[in-house]
Amino acid sequence: MTLQLDLQIAAAAAGLPGATDIGHWAEAALAGAAFTDPAEMTVRIVDEAESAELNVAYRGKHGPTNVLSFPFDAPAGVELEPELLGDLVICAPVVAREAVEQGKATAAHWAHMVVHGTLHLLGYDHEVEAEAEAMERLETGILRGLGFPDPYGDDEPR
Repeated sequence: MTLQLDLQIAAAAAGLPGATDIGHWAEAALAGAAFTDPAEMTVRIVDEAESAELNVAYRGKHGPTNVLSFPFDAPAGVELEPELLGDLVICAPVVAREAVEQGKATAAHWAHMVVHGTLHLLGYDHEVEAEAEAMERLETGILRGLGFPDPYGDDEPR
């Protein structure tokens, strides 16, 4: 599997992960979900204002959020090579704040947001409890494979 990553940085924040780390985390998510085709995706790192604007426009929710996923849905009969997965928009200040509030290493929380968002691009969701549990198990396994602890704070393997 080959991933073509377009990284856009639209936030002035220190300590942001680079394209190498983000690509590695996204590739791990794709592999964990058994996605093996060549793929392309965009990750845009934004500030709170842009996150809040997108959150209200696309989800009807006010305020910034940690990660927004915008899966690409090709028109019928159109096949792209590599497959265009879509876009992730990650809010740097929210991720940094959540890492502190949750007592997590910043890199671990960034990795979780990339893995979580990438799985959303592949169609995983957590609106229904059974789907949420399956997605959380997958995320936990992927992140453990990357050397990060369970993002949900459980000591027991999922």
